[in-house]
Amino acid sequence: MSVNLDCVALMAGNGIYPETFIAAARKAGVKRLVAAAFTNETKPELGERVDAIEWFRVGQLGKMIAFFKKEGVTQTVMVGQIAPKNLFDLRPDLRTLIMMAKLKQRNAETLFGAIGNELAKDGITLLPATTFLEDFMPGPGHIAGPQIKKRRQEDAEYGFKIAKESSRLDIGQTVVVKNGTVLAVEAFEGTNEAVKRGGALGRGGATMVKVSKPNHDMRFDVPVVGPETIRTAAGAGVDLVAVEANKTLLLGRDEVLKICGELRVSVIAVS
Repeated sequence: MSVNLDCVALMAGNGIYPETFIAAARKAGVKRLVAAAFTNETKPELGERVDAIEWFRVGQLGKMIAFFKKEGVTQTVMVGQIAPKNLFDLRPDLRTLIMMAKLKQRNAETLFGAIGNELAKDGITLLPATTFLEDFMPGPGHIAGPQIKKRRQEDAEYGFKIAKESSRLDIGQTVVVKNGTVLAVEAFEGTNEAVKRGGALGRGGATMVKVSKPNHDMRFDVPVVGPETIRTAAGAGVDLVAVEANKTLLLGRDEVLKICGELRVSVIAVS
């Protein structure tokens, strides 16, 4: 998909994803960046890195689209997570209410897909969430931390198979396993809470596996691993993080390498 470098908007959630995207977009030659920021999610300092910014509550879709149209936006990207609890604490405007009334199921795929459709009605294209970030998606093999033994590779491959099935059913994209046993499957609580739960049950030496959904819509909900993921894993007794090769964004790579070395957490990509 070709990108017009004159102006790109970002719908900015939490974490380092938005700032990573901004740096990559500037490097790619984007002349003007417009940000839709969300209360209690987006970092306030993000405003210093873009050319225009406006703040919204989650659910103010009509107001956000009006802002984009005022700024001349014709393409946008979803970057950064919105905490699951905030999806149930919506302050929906009329446009959001009408959109949600048409949904038979409410999960990340249906919600974000519907948002993409609403944007398209106003001539705004939702670009892939990996736009400008292709170099941040590692191929198969060892990425960081200590080399792993065969038994741990087997756990990673087993977890990959389970996570693919769980994600196919729209339950979650992350699982925690140990010695061929599933300790936790991510659901609505999000990746970090699932990792904490599984790690506590494993009492050390557990493996976290994160994958993309089959036929994944790369416009949203792309798997992301960064420094916070590694710290959460280490704190929970998870010392191996396995991601899907060529489908997962690895953000803050230098910091990830440093933390993995200090905390003895291994990161690998599995295909």
